[in-house]
Amino acid sequence: MKLGCFPVLWKTEALYYLSIGLFVLDKLALGVNGHVAAWHKGMYCLNGTISGVDDQDTNSAVQPLYQLNKTDWWMHHFNGCDQFPPAAGDFLELPVNGEFTVELAVNRAFTTFSYDGTRVGTFGDGQEHPGLGVTLEGKDNATACITNPNIHTQNETMAAGTIFAISYTSDITQVTEDNLVVFTVLPNTPWKRLATYKVPNLPVCPDDGCICTWGWVPNGCGEPNMYMQPFRCKVTGQTGTQPVSRATAPMWCEGNQSQCIAGAKQMVFYGQIEGNNVDISGLDSTGQPKAPTYDTRMGFTSGAQTDIFQADATVSSTYIPPAPTSSSESGLRITKVNVLSWALAAVMFAFL
Repeated sequence: MKLGCFPVLWKTEALYYLSIGLFVLDKLALGVNGHVAAWHKGMYCLNGTISGVDDQDTNSAVQPLYQLNKTDWWMHHFNGCDQFPPAAGDFLELPVNGEFTVELAVNRAFTTFSYDGTRVGTFGDGQEHPGLGVTLEGKDNATACITNPNIHTQNETMAAGTIFAISYTSDITQVTEDNLVVFTVLPNTPWKRLATYKVPNLPVCPDDGCICTWGWVPNGCGEPNMYMQPFRCKVTGQTGTQPVSRATAPMWCEGNQSQCIAGAKQMVFYGQIEGNNVDISGLDSTGQPKAPTYDTRMGFTSGAQTDIFQADATVSSTYIPPAPTSSSESGLRITKVNVLSWALAAVMFAFL
């Protein structure tokens, strides 16, 4: 090989490593301020959506659902989240007539499930935001929506509300609209990172657990998208004896509570190409475009939904103890901490 070839080869190799480094760094920057998901060890795609990679900076579950076919939005399938179940034995535990807490964050990095919790803050972007919703912090003017973090609201009181629903099957492919029932509503969320939901007198799940979902429909402030995030869940404590009823699609009933759907209700499926169960138009009582949020305007009450059960007690009550706290996984893991080191090394090498 001629000596004169080395400058060309060096430049080519340098540009190659530089492109890799910049690509990875760009990927790491994605999702820091965008949207929200509920984080717990019982969630699907906790580690991201790349087989064999434990992605501590993943935002796969955070990506909202908008104008998708049902096969894509159902259970957050469009990016493969539903193909990555939680680790064996990991459940979102639902203590009967008690409470459970999840973390609402824009990225796994800002939860206790990443970096040993060293990047968490009061809010889901790892920050404290002392003036959020009160001052101009996070938005352009007094009436504007908060965009940092992107939680689709002007302040806490206007946050749309989030829910969990439950299906009494262990097989995510067997979940349907009418066997997936909203069982708890938390108003004025998403807001801060920690969110605590109340549980009604739920009956016992199958031996391999139930399938739960977290949902949210923003109240304006941008794209009218929705969230449907799957979990593997388990009812614990002294379980109830009344089965959960089949769910009915909710209905807009602001100003006329007689039109509200009573009893077990489906999640809100909205803003998609197909499969919507809510069709609304016009303005609400404040003069803003109607949004089918999880509140009294759609027939949902705050807290545990106690009207979702069948009248007859046909299920045996049993005591399901909470699972012991699992220890951290050991051994070598491919994480974005490693990838970041490789990327920085690649950038430095490119300029040697």
